[in-house]
Amino acid sequence: MVIESIMRKYTVKVVPSEHTFTVKEDQTVLDAALNAGVVLPYSCRSGTCSTCKGRVVSGDFDAGAAPENILDPDELAQGYTLLCQARPHSDMVVDAQVIRMADDIEVRKMPGRIMEIDALAPDVRRLMVQLPASQPVRYYPGQYLEFIMRDGRRRSYSMANAPLESNRVELHIRHMPGGAFTDHVFGTGQTQMKIREIQRVELPLGSFFLREDSDAPIVFLVSGTGFAPIKAIVEHMQQASIRRPAVLYWGGRRPHDLYMNELAEQWASELPGFEYIPVVSEALDEDGWTGRTGFVHHAVMADLPDLSSHQVYACGTPAMVEAARHDFIKQNQLPESAFFADAFTSEADVVV
Repeated sequence: MVIESIMRKYTVKVVPSEHTFTVKEDQTVLDAALNAGVVLPYSCRSGTCSTCKGRVVSGDFDAGAAPENILDPDELAQGYTLLCQARPHSDMVVDAQVIRMADDIEVRKMPGRIMEIDALAPDVRRLMVQLPASQPVRYYPGQYLEFIMRDGRRRSYSMANAPLESNRVELHIRHMPGGAFTDHVFGTGQTQMKIREIQRVELPLGSFFLREDSDAPIVFLVSGTGFAPIKAIVEHMQQASIRRPAVLYWGGRRPHDLYMNELAEQWASELPGFEYIPVVSEALDEDGWTGRTGFVHHAVMADLPDLSSHQVYACGTPAMVEAARHDFIKQNQLPESAFFADAFTSEADVVV
């Protein structure tokens, strides 16, 4: 006789919104919330950023992959944890923000056909992906999609354009040598991604998008291909005639890392109230770089010592995002609720 095991289920209540949902014992709090239609802030989903942090008011849980590497000791002492990693061992009450999404923002899986592959820099490719015309996709500029590989692994990339009637999405992909997906994009011969190739995708994902219920001045903080979701947001601002003051700080190691520098300069010259400040950290003599140098978030701190009335939208490596979050809040008076982030992770960033 085979006795089937019964999977335990726990109830999680989110305060102050009073949303409740059920979590299976093998689920994280974040995954269960999203499955129930309760959208909590999230980005990497791998425990390498703090976007999904929430304060556990009551209940027992397994914190998962090393939250002490991401959260500072004060946050841990106050009961904060990463909801993308936390698995309940009892009913829980969690203090976290619930994000309101439009009713027509629906997460779906579908095929995507690769229509264009262009070089933006030696290690950056622009993909144009055609989604089925019969399945119009709505998303907030700033959100991302995931490629679902044949072995079930997933790779995340932000949409770099505001939604189009053609149902095409633009992606900016940096080569990570040895990466299962990017080696395919940048490969040669039989291993190279082909035009009209079909890939399975899921979208839209993430809670990174412009909060339009505010007129606060905006700081866009970007490293590398973190420019992609910001490009989508700025295009949306143009289309919707959103005239909030905004400044884009884009950082790279070398000038060629600012692979759409001319577009950013065009925004600065054409959009009222828009500024662009490129920052390079490791320029060589041969680059002839005469602009700002150093870490990009330090440039923000030097220029804007008081961020108390701003909103910050940060996108790039987890190290840059978390350093900016910490320093802006601790030293530049930025309200914690005014920092929005999308951390771009690679396999090397994931805590094992």
